[in-house]
Amino acid sequence: SASRAAPPSARVQMASTTPAHGGKLVNLMAPAAEHDKLKASCTKTIELTDRQSCDVELLTVGGFSPLTGFMNQADYESVHKTNRMTDGLLFGLPVVMDTDDASIKPGDKILMQYQGKDLAMMTVEEKWMPSKDVECMNCYGTATLEHPGVRMVAMERGKYYIGGPVVGFDLPARDFPCKSPAEVRAMLPDGKDVVAFQCRNPVHRAHYELFTRALTADNVDPSGTVLVHPTCGPTQEEDIPGAVRYKTYEVLKEEVANPQVVWAYLPYSMHMAGPREAMQHMIIRKNYGCTHFIIGRDMAGSKSSITGDDFYGPYDAQDFAASNSEELGVKTVPSLNLVYTSEKGYITADEAKAENLKPLKLSGTEFRRMLRAGEDIPEWFAFKSVVEVLRQNA
Repeated sequence: SASRAAPPSARVQMASTTPAHGGKLVNLMAPAAEHDKLKASCTKTIELTDRQSCDVELLTVGGFSPLTGFMNQADYESVHKTNRMTDGLLFGLPVVMDTDDASIKPGDKILMQYQGKDLAMMTVEEKWMPSKDVECMNCYGTATLEHPGVRMVAMERGKYYIGGPVVGFDLPARDFPCKSPAEVRAMLPDGKDVVAFQCRNPVHRAHYELFTRALTADNVDPSGTVLVHPTCGPTQEEDIPGAVRYKTYEVLKEEVANPQVVWAYLPYSMHMAGPREAMQHMIIRKNYGCTHFIIGRDMAGSKSSITGDDFYGPYDAQDFAASNSEELGVKTVPSLNLVYTSEKGYITADEAKAENLKPLKLSGTEFRRMLRAGEDIPEWFAFKSVVEVLRQNA
């Protein structure tokens, strides 16, 4: 249905014990009977980019709750300066609409199209020219084009930002079918801890060990559930294509058939913003019904495209998330630094060191070389089903 709400039978199982960010899970999808009238009222039409389509989808389905549209200038500036909206509510990164169209003005109603579909209508309340250098310095900790988020803001986004409410008509067709927050909540057990695991690459053995062991963390009930929630928005050029990644997740879901692991996909476009992005992910996953969030070393981190130096320290994202965890209402679960040993399987690096065991290592580069060469991939490193999909699509 246009509203994408969970059917009544599913609602009783919803993880309703987790309130949405700001207290209310938003649904901006317009009733089907109103679509023609709303579309007829539009004064302009724009074709969304891949990134913009993700933001529009997350707004309309409630992933960015409590937002009911793209941020106005006051909220945009407040969020990039203080990671809070003007009303004091925490927000990791601004959610803004951009354009190069000088003729767009407040009062315009914009029909937002994407790949042949009418996705939404935006009513323009404000238009301004942002100080992108200041925005980047505040959000990413740098304004250099060596950072992928800065390149996106400086080179992909238009010169103007526009703010105002959005109503949804349809959702994009994606390689990954993306369930709404209401639909994901309907898949989660009520009253249990739900630990979110964010990733943007295929899941290998170490990842699986990491997120299943999260259920043994001191602040997690072992009867809880893990939500594996990969992002499927635009990726880096060297990343594995979305359709292939989706298939790796689906075959792994069948192979492990773990009743404590739920899989869903998120239409989110990464900024690689380190600490600020960790907060954004926690807010989004709270809206999807999660109570806990796994934060890895250098989560959403990035390196200089010139020097290769890290922009963030290995624990910056963990520390920033932990310091805001209580106010956000999402507990953090630091990811274990796991290594594989032939004697004891996967154990923490500290345990391996204490017992003088030598971890086995396989770099991503070597893994890709072995895939291309048709060599056997050790099963301690990768799941057979995932390797098969990657081989078929190499």
